[in-house]
Amino acid sequence: MPKEFRYRGYTLEELQKMPMDEFIKLLPARQRRSLLRGLTEAQRILLEKIRKAKRAMKEGKKVVIRTQVRDMIILPEMVGLTIYVHNGREFVPVEIRPEMIGHYLGEFAITCKPVKHGAPGIGASRSSMYVPLK
Repeated sequence: MPKEFRYRGYTLEELQKMPMDEFIKLLPARQRRSLLRGLTEAQRILLEKIRKAKRAMKEGKKVVIRTQVRDMIILPEMVGLTIYVHNGREFVPVEIRPEMIGHYLGEFAITCKPVKHGAPGIGASRSSMYVPLK
């Protein structure tokens, strides 16, 4: 049987019913400070879109949320949604799971792809001139 999710001793249902002020007290210092200072205009707009999408999902509609707000902290009410987060080039789908609560959206949309070098080919560089052709 899978272990039940808990965040600082609270279940997901308890976190979702909890008022925002109480939830903020459970967060780490950086996230707590960020939320206590208030949401930016872009974050507020995103939160409204999320709440609207949750209502639409209850009616059975599929809603796509695309955002560039990478500094939004993942709140319990976002769990279950798929949010497309911009990584600088494209929108990366991020499925919000309970384990992500308290993290930033941008942490799940990697901005730099790992470098994968291929074999040197003809014209790659001066040194590749001496690589025997297959």
